[in-house]
Amino acid sequence: MPTASDTARLTQLLQHYWGYDSFRPHQEQAISQVVGGGDCLLVLPTGGGKSLCYQLPALVRDGLTVVVSPLIALMDDQVAAAQNIGIAAAALHSQRSPAERQESMREARSGRLRLLYISPERLLIGDILPQVRDHCCLVAVDEAHCVSHWGHDFRPEYRQLHDAFAQLDASIPRMALTATATPEVQRDMVHYLGLRDPAHFVGHPDRANLMYRSIPRRRVAEQIAQVAQRHPEGGGIVYALTRKEVEKLAQELRSRGIDAQAYHAGMEADHRRRVQQDFVDETVPVVVATVAFGMGIDRSNVRWVVHAGCPRSLEHYQQESGRAGRDGLPAECVLLFGAGDLATHRHFIDVDAPPPDRRQALEDQLRAMARFATTPVCRHQLLSEYFGAIYPPPGQEAQGEAGCGACDVCLGETTILDDAMAEDVARKLIAVVWHTKGGFGLAHVVAVALGRNTVGIRRHRHDQLSVHGILSHCDEATLRTWLDQLIVQGLLYQERSDGFALLRMSQEGKTLCRDGGRVRLSQPQHRKGRKAAGGEARSTGSSQDVDEAAWQGVDKGLFDALRSMRMRIAKADGVPPYVIFHDTTLRELARVAPTQLWELEGVKGVGQRKSERYGAAVIATVQEYQGR
Repeated sequence: MPTASDTARLTQLLQHYWGYDSFRPHQEQAISQVVGGGDCLLVLPTGGGKSLCYQLPALVRDGLTVVVSPLIALMDDQVAAAQNIGIAAAALHSQRSPAERQESMREARSGRLRLLYISPERLLIGDILPQVRDHCCLVAVDEAHCVSHWGHDFRPEYRQLHDAFAQLDASIPRMALTATATPEVQRDMVHYLGLRDPAHFVGHPDRANLMYRSIPRRRVAEQIAQVAQRHPEGGGIVYALTRKEVEKLAQELRSRGIDAQAYHAGMEADHRRRVQQDFVDETVPVVVATVAFGMGIDRSNVRWVVHAGCPRSLEHYQQESGRAGRDGLPAECVLLFGAGDLATHRHFIDVDAPPPDRRQALEDQLRAMARFATTPVCRHQLLSEYFGAIYPPPGQEAQGEAGCGACDVCLGETTILDDAMAEDVARKLIAVVWHTKGGFGLAHVVAVALGRNTVGIRRHRHDQLSVHGILSHCDEATLRTWLDQLIVQGLLYQERSDGFALLRMSQEGKTLCRDGGRVRLSQPQHRKGRKAAGGEARSTGSSQDVDEAAWQGVDKGLFDALRSMRMRIAKADGVPPYVIFHDTTLRELARVAPTQLWELEGVKGVGQRKSERYGAAVIATVQEYQGR
């Protein structure tokens, strides 16, 4: 256990370098563990401050901290942020010139460097650790979930790190860090990275500042545009499953007046890097991308994330949606769900032909993702329980009648059918699939249930079936939603044939029709005049209420002026704007409106180095704004 003097020392460093007077949950304990020479496993949600947990020990322990990180963007951003507050840091990767890499290694060998970021592939070449072993004092493995078959981003090279670390003195502590890890993944992290009797610090996975919505996918570009229009400030990310869809959605959003750029692996490399950098630099507000985009992007003011297709696991969803609201301010995460995504993911699994244990893991993850998307239960609760945590988090008030107040279910935007009605609807839809002999897709089944008189229906004489028009009182969107939910619950399934996904009745569906049983069905509650992100049924504690509280006392005009100042400095220094100040810090500055340098003391996010470098610009901006 750290002593009072130890705690005071760590807090003093936190204030001096980062400008904060207190640690976030688990940070101080994890830092104290490795400073004391012990191994550590740390799981903190995105925005929970993982990087601080090895950057601060790098200031305390005598020597070099080696950080294993999987992506160049992540390394460069963290190096820039560390250097900006006065910590000697460097990265070794392919986009650094030979002269830059040689200089970084000279600094590392001399003992002048505090942080050295390196990819696992580069580390495993084997020539780095022998050169720095005499100076190395800590090894930190970021994105450590990549070591596990059960994780969402398994990378075989991570399993070779254990042998690489054997080149170092046994007394050097090891730290494994990640944002998302189930208990199975945590056990793999300990085993395959060779952590020795590590302390476990697992933060609660819930991100209270995020508003989760899962809604049926219909008119995708229109649905995305509605989200973007709710958040005119900050950035947005749209994730799509295919390159073709990425290009199409980016073009459709631009036609609606939204400045959106495409990003996918099929683009020319320089163009792709430029799009990513423009988004980081806040000159491009919206990026439409495949899931390769965003990992390691530290832009803190992403205000919304939309998944135009269902991710293949809740781990992926947690990580990708978690790129919103990293600054702790309210943000919106919308999942546009269609059951056809499940068939697409299963097709990719078949093509990849993974070994049996990996295939089983992928299937389990896909089922859990589908349940999250369609089950009419609090989204915050479902995510928390998947990662082995109770909801609400300990210490918070119990959920009231409005639940979390920050998801479509708890806000009444998604309504639940009573058991009798749900069973009746399920029986009728399954009956349509059975009478059409399971040889048709979802659109045809819906048309039969609605009683439409299409060419296809007449050709197959389905207008003469007893089930023709059996649900004619419903609308098409609702029937599609219910069919998706029946697929997720295993009462129906889709089978690919000649490129088409045909609906079939499962054994469970037959049992329901014969013997009855419980089915859970829900549907979006369409409301007129809904203007705000929280909807008409917004409850106390909703994302919108939190956002209003975060602006309390903030001069928005001064905030905009400070943002312009930040952009000018960022361009001049060649760093992302959030390396200068996060939006939370700008809001606090716009609340305090300092006109003297001493007034910057105590503003969260303004440490001594930033006060010295940017204080004069902040004061000048405030004085100019007030003098208008």
